[in-house]
Amino acid sequence: MAKKQAARAARQEMSGMARLGLRVSSMINHPVAQAQRWVTIHRLDTDGDREWEEVLGVIAETAELELNLNDDGSVTVRWEQQEIEKAGRGETELEPEEEALPF
Repeated sequence: MAKKQAARAARQEMSGMARLGLRVSSMINHPVAQAQRWVTIHRLDTDGDREWEEVLGVIAETAELELNLNDDGSVTVRWEQQEIEKAGRGETELEPEEEALPF
């Protein structure tokens, strides 16, 4: 019995913000979204107002991301493929698509 209680105490419930941030990040980093460079995010019934507004705020503040609010309440996030300059040669190459977003 003590083992079960200890296991429950060790396992922590994921916060609504963490759960929403993980879902949005996963959607943006999905290979299909990376190939098309946009994704539409729908708000779920389990997403709280505060969490939804905070995630939208993070997306809106991220310079590389463009946020479009849709009539149905969903949000479309778009981005351009980033170019990085090779050190010392002035050449540009495309930035890897796997870069994690800030949430």
